[in-house]
Amino acid sequence: MRKLLAALAAAATVAVAAGAPAHAETRLTGSGASFPFPIYAAWFKDFSSKSDGVTVDYQSKGSGAGIQDLINGVVDFAASDAAMSDEEISKVSNGVVLLPMTAGEIVLAYNLPGVSELKLPRDVYPEIFAGKIQSWNDPKIAEANPGVELPDTPITVVVRSDSSGTTFNFTNHLAAVDPVFKEEVGADKSVQWPTLSTLVKAPKNDGVTATILQTPGAIGYVEYGYAKMTGAPMASLENAKGEFVAPGGEGGPNALASAEFDTNMRAFIVDPQGEGAYPMATFTWMLFYKSGQDDEKVKAIKEMVEYGLTDGQAMADDLGYIPMPEAVIEKVRAAAEQIGASS
Repeated sequence: MRKLLAALAAAATVAVAAGAPAHAETRLTGSGASFPFPIYAAWFKDFSSKSDGVTVDYQSKGSGAGIQDLINGVVDFAASDAAMSDEEISKVSNGVVLLPMTAGEIVLAYNLPGVSELKLPRDVYPEIFAGKIQSWNDPKIAEANPGVELPDTPITVVVRSDSSGTTFNFTNHLAAVDPVFKEEVGADKSVQWPTLSTLVKAPKNDGVTATILQTPGAIGYVEYGYAKMTGAPMASLENAKGEFVAPGGEGGPNALASAEFDTNMRAFIVDPQGEGAYPMATFTWMLFYKSGQDDEKVKAIKEMVEYGLTDGQAMADDLGYIPMPEAVIEKVRAAAEQIGASS
């Protein structure tokens, strides 16, 4: 399975370049979040093939690394599931425009042979990642899953090894649900996970997915599309209303319905309260310089953004992402007008 995911990443990178016209003159380079990589790879391949002289190269390396690349001025754009903090924005001398471009669910994928359906209450899954619940047949898990034969085996917890927007959103949700998790582990792009012999770290969403699939007894957090693509089982999670909601349905859109954006187009719903809402859903952002790029590059960037808001959204559902509401798309389109070349 690791080979499958590695091949996908390699193929997507090659496809982006191969799909471009031979006379390409404008090359856009980006880096950052692995959460949206499958959909971005599809977008950039298709956009490059349809654009007159524009290619887009994107390196999936984690939100934290992408933000740092943008601050260091070594990319034309970056991507982050954590948007950017005020402090990070202040470090970019040319200013930053943050645009939510797609959205997705964070799921708990697991590897339990013989267990095809699993429910995890909201007082259970934070304790698994805090190291408080360490066995699959723990009474709290068993109570939520009557009739399911849960093995008496240790839980292998798989987390991200890199600075990650997926980790940022996941830990912010757990911190909102469980005060002990907030106190002992915290919430950020990187956190101090509990010291457990059964805790494993892996890079990026594809690395976590591959590790789960190769490790019986494992559970970890990944973007829904990675689990869907590889066939990894996903737990149904209890939301704030006490409903167990499976990923991949209307739960994600229901969760994002209450989003309110600030002046930098940032919105985080750490614990959605609506009926039918899946507990962990997030927008993911592309990050652009407000000024300092030449006219041709700005033109290409704006064309790429418009592609993502139109043709790109049509791909979202099939690739395991949430199509953005039209009202959000219009806000993003308006905010994109801030991207402009220096005088």
